[in-house]
Amino acid sequence: MSLAQVDTAEMHPEFPHLFSPLELGSTRLKNRILMGSMHTGLEELGPTGFERMAAYYAERAAGGVGMIITGGNAPNDSAALAPGEYGAFNSDAHVPMHRVVTDAVHAAASDCKICLQILHAGNLAYSADPVAPSPIASPINPREPRAMTPEDIESTIEDFVRCAQRAKSAGYDGVEIIGSAGYLLSTFLLEKTNHRQDEWGGDYANRMRLPVEIVRRTREAVGDGFIVIYRIAAMELMADGSSWDEVVTLGKAIEAAGASIMSTHFVWHQAQVPTISTRVPRAAFAGVTGRLRKELSIPMITSNRINMPAVAEQVLADGLADITSMGRPMLADSQFAKKAFEGRVDEINTCIACNQACLDHAFRGKTVSCLVNPRACHETELEYRPTTSPKRIAVVGAGPAGLAFATTAASRGHAVTLFEASDELGGHFNLAMRIPGKEEFAETIRYFERQIELTGVTVRMEHRVSPEELSSEDWDEVIVATGLNPRDPEIPGIDHPMVMSYDEAIRGTRPLGKAVAIIGAGGIGFDVAELASHAGVSAALDKDVFAREWGIDFDNHPRGGVAGVEPQVEIADRQIFLLQRKPTSPGRGLGPTTGWTHKLALKRRGVHMLKGVRYDGIDDRGLHVTIDEEPQLLPVDTIVVCAGQESERSLFDALKDRREGVHLIGGADLAVEIDAKRAIDQACRLAAAL
Repeated sequence: MSLAQVDTAEMHPEFPHLFSPLELGSTRLKNRILMGSMHTGLEELGPTGFERMAAYYAERAAGGVGMIITGGNAPNDSAALAPGEYGAFNSDAHVPMHRVVTDAVHAAASDCKICLQILHAGNLAYSADPVAPSPIASPINPREPRAMTPEDIESTIEDFVRCAQRAKSAGYDGVEIIGSAGYLLSTFLLEKTNHRQDEWGGDYANRMRLPVEIVRRTREAVGDGFIVIYRIAAMELMADGSSWDEVVTLGKAIEAAGASIMSTHFVWHQAQVPTISTRVPRAAFAGVTGRLRKELSIPMITSNRINMPAVAEQVLADGLADITSMGRPMLADSQFAKKAFEGRVDEINTCIACNQACLDHAFRGKTVSCLVNPRACHETELEYRPTTSPKRIAVVGAGPAGLAFATTAASRGHAVTLFEASDELGGHFNLAMRIPGKEEFAETIRYFERQIELTGVTVRMEHRVSPEELSSEDWDEVIVATGLNPRDPEIPGIDHPMVMSYDEAIRGTRPLGKAVAIIGAGGIGFDVAELASHAGVSAALDKDVFAREWGIDFDNHPRGGVAGVEPQVEIADRQIFLLQRKPTSPGRGLGPTTGWTHKLALKRRGVHMLKGVRYDGIDDRGLHVTIDEEPQLLPVDTIVVCAGQESERSLFDALKDRREGVHLIGGADLAVEIDAKRAIDQACRLAAAL
């Protein structure tokens, strides 16, 4: 049924579109909330990985999602993104392992649908025999693929079909065939990657034959009652991507071939436009789905940076999609849908699109998790069970580690008192949320503030607790989460009035001048450079600004959405130098899925990134440095120190010999930049163990 046909008596008072059912002919989705596909790394762990996947997906099913799409499963060995026996669903012997997952999901919620994603990586595969339409390597995979023969193509079609049949046998409700992102099917579509002159290349009708034929034969093999989703490359964000007419032509052909649902995807992996980082506005690409929705009659899924119920509701209300896909938000909070339905939106642990534990892990071959929810993909090993022995626990420091420990321990039944020396909760997240493009970090502070209320944590703000106080009171455990102190570099003249801390720069307690040198090019150095070089409205808060900054034409949709469009960046009126001692390229330590966006954005704003810098001194003329054995003067009027951090552990050192049960967590335990991912994970694991 369409949204307009839903009986108002059935509609949710706050989110009427989001919680309306969707009829798919022979089956029904109970709501419009989809947990989108994400590769977790659990697939490569063998049978134990399937047990963990079962717990992971079942928890989300119990949390109220209407449908789940798994991470990508290769239809044959050459198709897998990573080597390993279980990365491909190409054997009947794998069916019982997948049945563990589907049975768990349906037991948790019989009305939740789960679909297997079938993904052929093509020239992105790290297999012994990667294949592609033509022998053209991807810029992000050095392996040159072998050009597929007509026999290879025919056998690949059969492999897709057999994979779908196995999925049906394993209890899945459907499959998603991914035809985007630079994977095999999408490389057949573009002239840049398909140089064939046979029936699978040449004009567009031939180039789109493979995905259309796969969908057609899959539908014939699985019957009408099985969901078949096709993920279309709606906007590749490359100048040599698809034209809008080609996208529509393919969409109509896929629909005619028997797809139940069309899912839109934006960007190839090598495209130089961000689509998933926190600098992208919420629901920025939903309008592209809405445009294609007008051309087709089957339901449409949209995705990318839809992280709260109100955002999803607005997308549906505006007629931009029929289903909203939220992948990472379901990592952040498995109960997202249930909380929204029950009117507990303020309790949702919001995805902040940092990518540090999810996509960065996936790209590094590590098991995926979530910075704000380390239980994600670790449900069987990290459990928050009610305690049978409640304790009185003091927690010192209300940064991410202290907040995570305090609320988790209190949720288990411990009596927790949280001491914070300043007048605000959140620690360094209060700095992060002030950086243009990182506004989402405020959501995590909001979440912890609400959890403090719900779990009954006693909070004592602006209270610098002493070792004597912690020793004299009858605490069973003391958790020291006092965080980090900025490292003070030994540079002659470091006390000059033009020198300021990164805290002062980010909070704006001291103004930046017209010429700024930033000492240190780690994460905080890049943040300060982002803030100092930024002018106007944050692109993360305005879709039009985002489109201008990254050269996207949403209105006219040229090839790939970007052909002929030059990025236009508003730049602050100041000269900026981002400096580091190391001889390596600045930014190498940033995350693989977001680091390139930081570097590219700063380059476009004219920030000078210098490496191999020796700091010789500071005086009224500026910063004296030596680069490549050549002394230089940077005539700056502001110097911001971002030279790393040191653990603040004086309280711990004063307590450790006075009493038992003292624990050190977060940055106070290990100063590695400002690592909220590690801090929250460590805090939650300790809270689960006590």
